[in-house]
Amino acid sequence: METTGAERAGRTDGTERKVDGRVARQAPAKQRIRILGVPVDAVTMREAVERILAWCEAPGERMRVVLTPNPEIIMATQGDAHLRAWLEQADLLTPDGVGIVWAAARLGHPLPERVTGIDLLERLLAEGAPRGLRVFLLGGAPQVAELAERAIERDHPGLRVVGTYHGYFGPDEESYVLDHIRALEPQLLVTGMGMGRDQRWLVAHREVTGAAVGLGVGGALDVLAGLKPRAPRWMIRAHLEWLYRLVREPSRWRRQLALPRFVLAVERQRRSLRRAQRARGAPR
Repeated sequence: METTGAERAGRTDGTERKVDGRVARQAPAKQRIRILGVPVDAVTMREAVERILAWCEAPGERMRVVLTPNPEIIMATQGDAHLRAWLEQADLLTPDGVGIVWAAARLGHPLPERVTGIDLLERLLAEGAPRGLRVFLLGGAPQVAELAERAIERDHPGLRVVGTYHGYFGPDEESYVLDHIRALEPQLLVTGMGMGRDQRWLVAHREVTGAAVGLGVGGALDVLAGLKPRAPRWMIRAHLEWLYRLVREPSRWRRQLALPRFVLAVERQRRSLRRAQRARGAPR
């Protein structure tokens, strides 16, 4: 059944759970909005980091899932009901990129700031190190996760990368990978297997990984491993990191076509919402 414009842009109810005497919240109603039908949580970086670290220290009965929707992911959901369903089941969805912040403002639900996957991961590693956070890295080509492990343990003394595995495993290896993760008991499971697979894998296996939190970060492991540099800080501050990646990887141009499509879709939704508001306010 098709959702209305108000449902796609409106706020949704959240839940609150108590774990070991502590309250672990899943996006209170006032903090969750929808952009083109996809839920996004109105959290700051500080709030996201504190919530995830609290979950790591007070595990629930199943793994909490944290995903980072960006405009490309949101546009992919318009033709992929499975991807949208996986996002719906996440415990926390942070606004990955200035495009999401722009869209939320256009639709009347301003977000406090962007919280990208790579920035969120780097903050979690930095703040988790003094706590002895246990992390498992899953994804990337063979050796990428190992390179990322060395860089993380070099830059964040005290943090423990308890295990790694590449992201090119097939269905016949899945049971082994799950057993391996579960035996090592990580608090934070970081996956970098790309759009679609990150979301599906974390949601599908949340009951059996044994991890407290699963965080999907796409290609961030390549960055941590030193294989792909981030944009200069001035470009990040100017919200031009997408342009930097496009210049370095021209083959990304097809993926970047999602950005103008996203802008047009948001503007269509905005017009639809304004028409609905006028209709509700018009005399009978």
